[in-house]
Amino acid sequence: MLKQKLQEDLRQSMLAKDTAKTSTLRMLLSAINYYEIQKGGAGYEATDEDVLSVIGREVKQRNDAIEQFMTAGREELAAKELKEKAILGTYLPEQMTEEDVRRAVAEAVKQTGASTPQDIGKVMGILMPKVKGKADSSLVSKIVKETLSQTS
Repeated sequence: MLKQKLQEDLRQSMLAKDTAKTSTLRMLLSAINYYEIQKGGAGYEATDEDVLSVIGREVKQRNDAIEQFMTAGREELAAKELKEKAILGTYLPEQMTEEDVRRAVAEAVKQTGASTPQDIGKVMGILMPKVKGKADSSLVSKIVKETLSQTS
């Protein structure tokens, strides 16, 4: 399981005295433990899908922080967040390109027969399970909106 791999990687990074990786993995495992408590209490064990969801959320938080730090002119803090994002990214599946997302959206639109922007919910319902963890949901949403506004 992915959680055990993270724990083993944490142990290895501690032995290698890699402080950046150690602190990032500690933060991630803490977020996973928090997720488990929220989801089902002390006995709940996060699935690999749950862990990927938590990692994706952490990466999104890093993206937001990087943007804010760059806007504020705090490059040193942005660099730290970039490093953490890179470490977290190694545990995510390979990300889909924008072209891959556009193909998946076109297929989902065809499957649902969606034709107006009001059909976004139908398309997203079919699409998100296929792209979850592999594509940024805001990019997927933007492409779905573009596609449906062109067809109407």
